[in-house]
Amino acid sequence: MIGGIVKEHRGFTRRGAEALPSRQLLKTQDRRDEELPDNEDRQYRKQGSICPCRKDWFIPIRVIMAIICAGFFAEAAPAIRVMILDGESGGTYHKWQQVTPVLKLELEETGLFQVDVVTAPKWGEDFSAFKPDFGKYQVVVSNYDSPDWPAELKPAFERYMNDGGGFVSVHAADNAFPNWPEYNKMIGIGGWRDRDETSGPYWFFKDGRLVSDAKPGRAGNHGNRVPFQIAIRDTGHPITRGLPPFWMHQGDELYNSLRGPGEHMTVLATAFSDPVNHGTGRNEPILMALSYGKGRVFHTTMGHDINALSCVGFITTFQRGAEWAATGKVTQKVPANFPAANSVSYRTDIAAMDPLYRQGLNGLDAK
Repeated sequence: MIGGIVKEHRGFTRRGAEALPSRQLLKTQDRRDEELPDNEDRQYRKQGSICPCRKDWFIPIRVIMAIICAGFFAEAAPAIRVMILDGESGGTYHKWQQVTPVLKLELEETGLFQVDVVTAPKWGEDFSAFKPDFGKYQVVVSNYDSPDWPAELKPAFERYMNDGGGFVSVHAADNAFPNWPEYNKMIGIGGWRDRDETSGPYWFFKDGRLVSDAKPGRAGNHGNRVPFQIAIRDTGHPITRGLPPFWMHQGDELYNSLRGPGEHMTVLATAFSDPVNHGTGRNEPILMALSYGKGRVFHTTMGHDINALSCVGFITTFQRGAEWAATGKVTQKVPANFPAANSVSYRTDIAAMDPLYRQGLNGLDAK
């Protein structure tokens, strides 16, 4: 386009000169005729074409191409800031010191996250210097199971979530804080640490829908660590969209009999708790999405140890769940090696991060 006139090169469609008023068009035309040589260039004008030798006509094209290229090389979106919170577990069977580096690696390898690890004191130790700045982060990932927190810390985290923060509860993080009502609203359901009917009802899937049972009883149990099949219950949620309806999870603890308020909770996936393996005979919640104030929560009960964390199914849902909790959307694709309905898929590079990996699965169980 030159001065608002779009003309044709040979073989291209002419769009006309209606972009300019006729008087301005004639002046522009006369000026160009004066600039053109009398011979060959006027011949091009008679044929309704432009002269290909006019280099100055290509300056606007260079400008346009520069603008287009600038779009391709625009600065990448800033990384999602993540806090991984750790520092305590209910016993030596949950090796948080080994699990945290794996969670950090699995997030950072996506290229989406910048991860800091914040280690809290154990309950009963000095918390005076522990003042986490939750507001620096878009999502907090909890690999942390503590019985309680000092009173001044709880309102800070509640404000963070109410103001739109993100939270990811991994495995035994849903054992933590049994007497902190707001935390239990965030995670929806939890187990152990003396939870019972006062904590809320049991929640599970029956006849294709989420139901609750308020009968008395302790919260939290699991069988031996074996592979089990995951059933997707919400195929439209950003975290689970595109996942196969059924897939096998690597050997892990299948939590059952979890209790809690269950408010604003969507169960994304369940697994059948087999009575043969100390189960309930019910379809127990495994993956959940919740809202708390303006904040978003992703809750996964998977992830007992590095062996479980090496499952491609765990990795994918964890990465996607963290992105959703932070931003409300998921941009990551489902990997080609995602597990199928009757076969597990795990990453040996992740599994090998366990110090006992070379001793085999029996060594993992023995410790």
